[in-house]
Amino acid sequence: MFLTNSDMVDLVDLRHRLHRRPEISGEERETAATIVAFLKPTQPDRIISELGGHGVAAIYEGAEPGPTVLIRAELDALPIEELSTSDHRSEIPGKGHLCGHDGHMTILAGLARGLHRNPPKRGRAILLFQPAEETGAGAAAVIADPKFAEIAPDYAFSLHNRPGVPIGHARISEGAANCASRGLRIVLNGETSHASTPEHGRSPAPAIARLIPELTALGPGGELDANFALVTVTHAGIGEPAFGIAPGRGELWVTLRTVNDAQMGALCEKAEALVREVAAAGSLDAEMSYHDIFHHCENEPEAVAMLRRAMDEEKVPHGPTKPSRGSEDFGLFGRKAKSAMFLLGSGDTAHLHNPDFDFPDDAIDTGARVFMRALRNLVGEAPRA
Repeated sequence: MFLTNSDMVDLVDLRHRLHRRPEISGEERETAATIVAFLKPTQPDRIISELGGHGVAAIYEGAEPGPTVLIRAELDALPIEELSTSDHRSEIPGKGHLCGHDGHMTILAGLARGLHRNPPKRGRAILLFQPAEETGAGAAAVIADPKFAEIAPDYAFSLHNRPGVPIGHARISEGAANCASRGLRIVLNGETSHASTPEHGRSPAPAIARLIPELTALGPGGELDANFALVTVTHAGIGEPAFGIAPGRGELWVTLRTVNDAQMGALCEKAEALVREVAAAGSLDAEMSYHDIFHHCENEPEAVAMLRRAMDEEKVPHGPTKPSRGSEDFGLFGRKAKSAMFLLGSGDTAHLHNPDFDFPDDAIDTGARVFMRALRNLVGEAPRA
């Protein structure tokens, strides 16, 4: 264990401070400032701020040539009211760290303490605190930022906590780790009429009523194999809240989900064709747009092997896992580096995004030890001069 008891006290305090002050995607200014203040005493060679938004990257340089290894956590919280009686519950109405990103950040803060005492011997270690993961916009914005060229990782690692897996345990597999997903917003425009003469207008109500079951049938869910597809209706609305007007406008939101990006392309084509067909049948104009786009996350075999080795050396019990239905924008880093994400056990707690979820402090040490061991195996360690 490279973290001292004093470190753990500081890290738990940091997590609780982050938990009290959640900021949602794109608004993480205070969170980033808190992280930078914690990192500065660990004397990184450089801190890059405002990366892809409010992102922060701390760079620890080795004296010898070697690989650049990036470890990533997320800054953002969720627009969900927290229901908790804990002393560190959210102080921001309608917002909460209910996915565990406060814990993920704290784990990287622990790595900063270790890298302060023993910097890399070779190459570089980079701790990336990424904004806007929950909307799928953050990783793309970080990579598109010209400052990202100064990082250019060879390897990228991350984790996500997983309720139901015991604390102190981990899960990882090669191949697809997180599903691709995107939101499809459908707007159907017709013509209003008096409610007593609906035949004089063009109501989208029949089209919405047809689309809900038929779109859902395109993605019924089931086993997480290569053919998995899931379509979930998340919002529907027609007309105005009035009894005298037959509606002339309708809106339907659905989330499309597949194991990989190739299957997502095929599912989008089917959904768009169905919308056009149904709209034409009702003499409606259809508008479609995509939002919250997540590409699938793929665990590269060599990167997985490195994390498994670290788990073995740290005596962290681990096993395989199926792809997660949930989406993760970390997959974009896999297009720039050999990358892998593992699942960190968060024990018998509420499910992710539930209003009473709270990352367990006891999981901080396990996540930090796995990452630090992987770092040491790749970039070595040297005493601080």
